[in-house]
Amino acid sequence: MPLTGLESKDLKMIIFGGKGGVGKTSCAVACAIGLAENFKTLVISTDPAHSVSDSLEQEIGFRLQPVHKVANLTAIEISADEAFKEFKKEHRTELVKLFDTSTNFDEEDIQQMMSLSIPGIDEVMSFKTIIDLIEENNYEKYVVDTAPTGHALRLLSSPILLDEWIRMAAKMRWKYRYMIESFSGEYKEDEADVMLLNLKKTVKRIAALLGNSEKSEFIPVCIPEDMAIMETERLLAELRNFKITSRQLILNNVMESDESGFCRQRKAAQLKYIVKVHDRFKNLQVVIVPLFPDEIKGVTALKRLKEVLFDENRELNRDAI
Repeated sequence: MPLTGLESKDLKMIIFGGKGGVGKTSCAVACAIGLAENFKTLVISTDPAHSVSDSLEQEIGFRLQPVHKVANLTAIEISADEAFKEFKKEHRTELVKLFDTSTNFDEEDIQQMMSLSIPGIDEVMSFKTIIDLIEENNYEKYVVDTAPTGHALRLLSSPILLDEWIRMAAKMRWKYRYMIESFSGEYKEDEADVMLLNLKKTVKRIAALLGNSEKSEFIPVCIPEDMAIMETERLLAELRNFKITSRQLILNNVMESDESGFCRQRKAAQLKYIVKVHDRFKNLQVVIVPLFPDEIKGVTALKRLKEVLFDENRELNRDAI
């Protein structure tokens, strides 16, 4: 079975995730190449390792780069540190105002605070960048390549984290507001209030997109090994908690060849795990991807993987399941 439903005009964001080393990046980029045949597509990496550059054999980085030899496809590798620096630069006045009116910090303390990172802000800034890119509406499809499971889950939980940060900041501001009203009888919103309100709107936009099954889909990538299957189970359980939709799963690196004793032995060893995947994930369509003889690297190889992911006429060797 191929990947299905990704060409729906309503579906905006397709997220790939899973255990490290299962081929998430290759599958994400190959999927983006397939979608680019009919849609203007942006592939986004949130993985600090930024394997998209390696996969495409093209330097991408934290800027929009047209992908060589693939029409309609652009790529970007989000740098959370750079995104946070840009956020602080853009909102420096508001942040200084927030610290000045909500804490006992003096000017030196505030400047030191502005130079520090905030725990957990990486994922928040990464997802805010994704939302900003989507809202610019320059592309029809957005394919997101995440880091291994733990990082991906923190990314998906970023609306909760940001909402908690806003609530804490608003609580501090409320004390300031109460004091102003007590002395002057009136409080006028300032730039810090506007920033918090806009961040709150960002939280709602992220949550609305992730929770909308027509606009967003998460595709787990797994391999026929016990540890990968167990991690995929935990990932899917967390996705359900976040109310994020998964309709299909890619089972990668499946041995189909019978041409040597090693191949036959490997194929037999994988069989019980392939059966386990079909049994454990009955509610998902399982897309089988064979083990390729060569590394999936570069546009030519990725296009071969794309053919497997989208080919409705491809028949899996039935002995493999």
